[in-house]
Amino acid sequence: MVLKIGFGNRNIYIYVYRYTYMAKTIMISNEVYNELKGLKRDKSFSELFKDLLKSNEVKRVSGLMDCVGIMKNDKDWEKLEKERKIAWKNWTKKYV
Repeated sequence: MVLKIGFGNRNIYIYVYRYTYMAKTIMISNEVYNELKGLKRDKSFSELFKDLLKSNEVKRVSGLMDCVGIMKNDKDWEKLEKERKIAWKNWTKKYV
């Protein structure tokens, strides 16, 4: 938006830039809305969703970390590991 203010034979032009966030509408059941409303307390719904997404991200990462080394003492895993090492040593193709 450009505003023009005139003083006699002089003009002042003022440029105004306005940025607004776009709101999104989502549909949820009344049951889900009531549960979210109970969780949000003094937060906005946007803040609540951010917090829930962050906590879910932590759960996903910790869930992966729980799987690290899970097959370490497994006999089938040991067999596959030995086969992989042998196959790697016997691999003769050279890519240059």
